[in-house]
Amino acid sequence: MQRIVAGVEETVRYTYRLRPGAQAERALMAEWHRCRWLWNEAVHQRRIGNKPNRATVARMLTAARKTSSWLRAGSQNAQACMLETWALANKHSYQVRGRAKPAIKKKHKTLPSLGYNRNGFAIVDGRLRLPKGTTIPVVWSRELPCEPTSVRVFQDSLGHWYASFVVRREVEPTPPAKGGIGVDWGVSTPATTTDPRFDLPYAGHRRRCAAELAKAQRRMSRRKRRRGHPLSNGYVRARKVKARIEKKAARQNTHTARTWAKRVVDHHQLIAVEDFRAKFLARTRMARKAADIGLGTLKTELIERAVRAGRQVVIVAPAYTSMTCSRCLARTTQRLGLAERTFSCPSCGHTADWDRNAAGTILAVAERGGTCVDDVRHALASSPVVAGVVRSELEIPRH
Repeated sequence: MQRIVAGVEETVRYTYRLRPGAQAERALMAEWHRCRWLWNEAVHQRRIGNKPNRATVARMLTAARKTSSWLRAGSQNAQACMLETWALANKHSYQVRGRAKPAIKKKHKTLPSLGYNRNGFAIVDGRLRLPKGTTIPVVWSRELPCEPTSVRVFQDSLGHWYASFVVRREVEPTPPAKGGIGVDWGVSTPATTTDPRFDLPYAGHRRRCAAELAKAQRRMSRRKRRRGHPLSNGYVRARKVKARIEKKAARQNTHTARTWAKRVVDHHQLIAVEDFRAKFLARTRMARKAADIGLGTLKTELIERAVRAGRQVVIVAPAYTSMTCSRCLARTTQRLGLAERTFSCPSCGHTADWDRNAAGTILAVAERGGTCVDDVRHALASSPVVAGVVRSELEIPRH
């Protein structure tokens, strides 16, 4: 493990709401269709075995713009940024095992997203100026700390447009903190920690709007036309109502995650997090409640905020954390069922709540310089001197 130390400056995104007029919105959609066509062409070239890289896609863009007046009518900067994004996604799909390769962007199932680098946009009189004479008013909810290096203009499921600027800013000093905390993820209680004061109870934001969401989905189902027919105006309105309900619940989950993560980071120097993947819960009976909680949002927000604050972050493998005693690190011989909520150690007699004991085990593994229960248990078995174990630290790169 390696230590995370916040630098003098950091790269962050500042997102603002856009208010494009009818003409500007048509220009954005036309630019998006051109960029989407280039993305799909790059995916097609990869599928037929050409395997284009960053250099070949640049040559492909130059050749395509020479032969197509439709592409020349758009911004070369946005089109180059789209192919650059595809090249990076294609490269990561080969480097990271299990990562999905770039897929076709379908017209009615993909939300518009356009990227511009430093030479492709400008901020003039409070407006965002894009190539081909497109200017869009920006709702400046806060000031930019410096000149942005790039911007991504995108549309959400409600049809609202946003601009996400990439800027460099000075790292805000965080107050010093002592001690550590272990975090165990769950469904009934989203986050159980070693300190009960920092537990995150189930908020149930999506559950409160479940009836309203189901009503909107039934309305969509009634107004949906057969395949091959254009979407009706009633279906589009019903889809927007459904998206508004889902967006509200998602924002509430994000706000809850941010406030909780800030409390945890401000009071602890060492943060041990269970490396829990909630994807497999989608195939179980707990899928709806797991989606309601948003465990991925909680985990990402906690890790990123701790990294920015310069805290020590340790990701611990979830294997055997529920079967290991947090006091003596002895493993039980029998598995605990979901209905059994009390952990009892047969070696030292320690008794605690199941999730609380798992959080304590995660913290104990991190304090002893490990990322897995087995590694620490083997180290303790081979060396009787526990105090001589050198603590190391884990680097969590920012995304």
